[in-house]
Amino acid sequence: MANIGKSISIRGDLTGNEDMVIEGQVEGKVDLPNNQLTVGANGNVKAEIHAKGVVIVGHVVGNVFGAERIEIQATGRVEGDVTAPRLVVAEGAQLNGAIKMTQKGDRSATAGSEVAGTSTAPGVRKAG
Repeated sequence: MANIGKSISIRGDLTGNEDMVIEGQVEGKVDLPNNQLTVGANGNVKAEIHAKGVVIVGHVVGNVFGAERIEIQATGRVEGDVTAPRLVVAEGAQLNGAIKMTQKGDRSATAGSEVAGTSTAPGVRKAG
């Protein structure tokens, strides 16, 4: 597992083939198509994110695509659209953007149905 510490700041494209935890700042694009990405409590990401699974505890500005699942924990904030077959939004989490539900593994934004705000829909589970 790769770890970007809270004192690290990266600008540019970030790609890899292992799970990653971001506690620092990343600006650009994050692409981990076969792996889990966790934006930690100190993480501040301004990027388009593509990953197998995404857990957001910190702050993300940009669209987030999860091939299997996206989870926004109670302290998490997302300013952008989220696209995934499964979405978990904990009580207290902030999501400002559209929600698009897709089929598992579908990286395109054309499949599925769109839900406004953080309403509960098939495949969307409110944690808490």
